Amino acid sequence: MTTLQKGDKAPNFSGKDQDGNLHSLADYKGKKLVVFFYPKANTPGCTTEACDLRDNFERFKANNYALLGVSADSAKAQGKFKDKYNFPFPLLADEEKSVIQAFGVWGPKKFMGREYDGIHRTTFVIDENGIIDEVITEVKTKEHASQILK
Repeated sequence: MTTLQKGDKAPNFSGKDQDGNLHSLADYKGKKLVVFFYPKANTPGCTTEACDLRDNFERFKANNYALLGVSADSAKAQGKFKDKYNFPFPLLADEEKSVIQAFGVWGPKKFMGREYDGIHRTTFVIDENGIIDEVITEVKTKEHASQILK
């Protein structure tokens, strides 16, 4: 789906989180950044994935990683999702889909025989200099942290 690959410069994104704070690629210079795109807050797969990342958050921090979740949900929905599960990382409310489209993860999907446009669950690992180190398109929601911290 996405055309971005390992070695590409990450898109210079900017978006607001659940509390209205602005996040951009430049904010994370010097850190490894995991940007994980998920279809919808508070749905089973997205909850499983985000909780797995939360449960391994200390491992990420110890390895100089920052995490950023992104979906097209409203700031209110993202806030409820974050509070309900105590996520220690921000969730971008990308209702205009500017970040989603910058990373190329929006497009046609199929679910139960129905076709529609939506977010393809994809994770980007970006190095300290803003270069994409890994693109994970086959996200295993129950063990996503292990996919990243191998």
